[in-house]
Amino acid sequence: MPERRTVALVTLGCARNEVDSEELAGRLEADGWQLVEDAEDADVAVVNTCGFVDAAKKDSVDALLEANDLKDHGRTRAVVAVGCMAERYGKELAEALPEADGVLGFDDYADISDRLQTILSGGIHAAHTPRDRRKLLPISPAERQEAGTAVALPGHGPVDLPEGLAPASGPRAPLRRRLGGAPVASVKLASGCDRRCSFCAIPSFRGSFISRRPSDVLNETRWLAEQGVKEVMLVSENNTSYGKDLGDIRLLESLLPELAEVDGIERVRVSYLQPAEMRPGLIDVLTSTPKVAPYFDLSFQHSAPGVLRAMRRFGDTDRFLELLDTIRNKAPEAGVRSNFIVGFPGESEADLAELERFLNGARLDAIGVFGYSDEDGTEAATYENKLDADTVAERLDRVSRLAEELVAQRADERLGSTVHVLVESVDEDGVHGRAAHQAPETDGQVRLTGGEGLDAGRMVEAKVVGAEGVDLVAEPLPGSPGCTKEAGR
Repeated sequence: MPERRTVALVTLGCARNEVDSEELAGRLEADGWQLVEDAEDADVAVVNTCGFVDAAKKDSVDALLEANDLKDHGRTRAVVAVGCMAERYGKELAEALPEADGVLGFDDYADISDRLQTILSGGIHAAHTPRDRRKLLPISPAERQEAGTAVALPGHGPVDLPEGLAPASGPRAPLRRRLGGAPVASVKLASGCDRRCSFCAIPSFRGSFISRRPSDVLNETRWLAEQGVKEVMLVSENNTSYGKDLGDIRLLESLLPELAEVDGIERVRVSYLQPAEMRPGLIDVLTSTPKVAPYFDLSFQHSAPGVLRAMRRFGDTDRFLELLDTIRNKAPEAGVRSNFIVGFPGESEADLAELERFLNGARLDAIGVFGYSDEDGTEAATYENKLDADTVAERLDRVSRLAEELVAQRADERLGSTVHVLVESVDEDGVHGRAAHQAPETDGQVRLTGGEGLDAGRMVEAKVVGAEGVDLVAEPLPGSPGCTKEAGR
């Protein structure tokens, strides 16, 4: 009888990492590993790391060290790092963090079972030397699809699954195993990024942009619906570029209505949109398609023209405000969120005031603010005119306080409106879910009063009766729960 092998996956970072973890879970389960929820109950703890910013990297190291401590008093015999930080630093991370028994890059994912077995048996799998993954694919997007079959693309999986590898629901199931029972799940549209923002290292370790085929995205969404998922969130480094390497830059506009028609799916949400690439047709689809949330996760980053040019980005305050006006003229209740960097090299007080002018006029539902810090291998790390740490911290605090006030004001504006809430949790703390303008983890939530008898996964029509900062309080309307008409609208 084969030895019982257990593995736990600890996921940090963004929704893209969550998809990658579920791909690894699918591969491991198919090869006979038993998946367990807690690392202390596993022979191997696999930590899917984030390598985006210093705080995320610190969290990843802390998680690896915490898992390593389990080897002293638990079942755990090995701790393995995967994910962006592992890919980005490879051999360097392995040398700096000997507590990790293995550091695996994206190229190891297809053989994850063998890699873990080697490490569990006391063997050594040498960590890779990092390389610029942008150079693994042709410069021309049109030439990438065929080349992509020979390059590791986490979250894509093979088109034709080997026999026995697909889950029980049939041949259309993806190479994926759900790690939780939440009624919302992410679906990866693409991997990599062709943009060259001067502050961002992601393209160097995630590679150039390559789309998944629409049939794969549809099949995965159908499979998720069979697993009880009610909302899918489309993720990639840049969803507005979807389809350009498949010969159709407007492919997302035709795919969204098809996804919305999948039986069992109540809401489709699109994340990670680039303002400079927003098209009138895409705005139309996002604001008018039943079950597609009128939700705009727009990566503004700043609004002062000089700072944006130094970031290798486009736009300015007035053009961004015009974009938001266009969206709200079509869907007045549309949700909009964005992230911003303050303290970028060369940012002046006038630049900061311009950003504040934009924020005051934008009426954003959720705002993330980050203080600039150098990232290894980025162009901005070589810039002069760096602001000192105290100035960056002061500006971060100043804009964060403004952002907190503004999103609370925006929540107040929704008082009296009708929202469609996907119930996500029902426990002693009450009934909580999210409206169409709220993405998981980032944009607040809705607390439903008088929601007794509701179950997670139910779509409820409700009236907003209160606001608590960015969060809303709502009462189910007569006839709810179970409202499905245009549930994303």
